[in-house]
Amino acid sequence: MANVFRVDLVSVEARVWSGESDQVVARTTEGELAILAGHAPLLGQLKEPSRIRIRTVSGDEVAYDIAGGFLSVAKDGVTVLAESAEPASGPDPAAAAALSGVSPAGDGH
Repeated sequence: MANVFRVDLVSVEARVWSGESDQVVARTTEGELAILAGHAPLLGQLKEPSRIRIRTVSGDEVAYDIAGGFLSVAKDGVTVLAESAEPASGPDPAAAAALSGVSPAGDGH
């Protein structure tokens, strides 16, 4: 069994998802990163909009489209603090914006 860690995804309104994971993929303002057990501690600002992908210990993937927030990686797990989070649908919003050449804010920069 792979090394697992605790993940909490919290929005302004409520706790969105909580459980054990062996990988989290997130897009920060510095780029996309994959977090595995034992990852170095960090605090990152999430790209807006973007998608958080969580691989559960059963091998399933859960994904949420988020708007703004922060990602905290600590010795005891990962916490995602999002302004809003909805179950993912359609293409990754950050990837779609990059392909269209339009910034997520819609200003074309």
